[in-house]
Amino acid sequence: MIFVALAFNLSQEQLTVNRSRFYYGMAFSVVIMVIVNYFVLQFLFGYYGKKQIKRISTILPHGIRPDDESNMSFTQLGEKVSELSQKNASEIDTMKGMEKYRKEYIGNVSHELKTPLFSIQGYVETLMEGGVENLAIRDKYLERIDKSVERLLDIVKDLDMLNQYEYGEITLTLTRFDINALIREIMDMLDLDAERKNAKLQLQSPQQMMFVNADKQKIAQVLINLISNAVYYSNRENAQITVKTSPLRSQVLVEVTDNGMGIKKEFLPRIFERFYRVESSRNRREGGSGLGLAIVKHILEAHNESITVHSVYLEGTTFSFMLEKAV
Repeated sequence: MIFVALAFNLSQEQLTVNRSRFYYGMAFSVVIMVIVNYFVLQFLFGYYGKKQIKRISTILPHGIRPDDESNMSFTQLGEKVSELSQKNASEIDTMKGMEKYRKEYIGNVSHELKTPLFSIQGYVETLMEGGVENLAIRDKYLERIDKSVERLLDIVKDLDMLNQYEYGEITLTLTRFDINALIREIMDMLDLDAERKNAKLQLQSPQQMMFVNADKQKIAQVLINLISNAVYYSNRENAQITVKTSPLRSQVLVEVTDNGMGIKKEFLPRIFERFYRVESSRNRREGGSGLGLAIVKHILEAHNESITVHSVYLEGTTFSFMLEKAV
């Protein structure tokens, strides 16, 4: 009986050990299967993901397309797509701004050309309907037609010049000349216009002569535009236009100041645009092509300089620019 009991106990212990081994084996197998499945799924998802990333990256623009698509993650792909979205949004905003400028520019051109053309048409119709028989009317209308034609030609010439400047076709002939002497010449030339507007022209400079290196003809055009504008917009009884030259280390500062009506702050960023006028309705009826300041800007940019403007409404305006000082 004792041997039977011992045998029974041993078989029970053996059964417990075998059962434990079985459970351990099952648990180990499950762990192995989980690990294998994890790596298999990771491989499959990685392969599929890289394949999808490659497909998506092929439609990206060359500017932001990755050099090595095989090492790219979904996070990096998201950053690239976000970059593309921002770039597209920026381009759309730029295109909208250009479209607005184009429409405004075409409207301004048509308005500028329409005013003298309608004047010519009206005068010609009057002459054709019998006005030519009256010598006084004929001579007056022919003179007005001549002025309207001159204005059309001025607009076309200024447009052609501005196009050349914008396409980099401006050629400079740099010479050494006295900027103060050039200013005095231009003031003498515009003196009659200043008298008609009851405006006084004045040059202020610490030196009698001040030499610069620049294209004399084109700088003369800059000064004519700035000074004539100052005269044209001077509408005070004691209008004063002052041109001031100041020597700096290697440059000469030129400032054209008037005490006219000034320019409102919101208009200042646009005054160098083609045909832009602060008071368009009145200014289009009276002289000027509306291109003067745009031409000034391009001439100075060709000299690697820029023009700045400071204005206080109802007090006056100052345009200033630099030129290279000559030894």
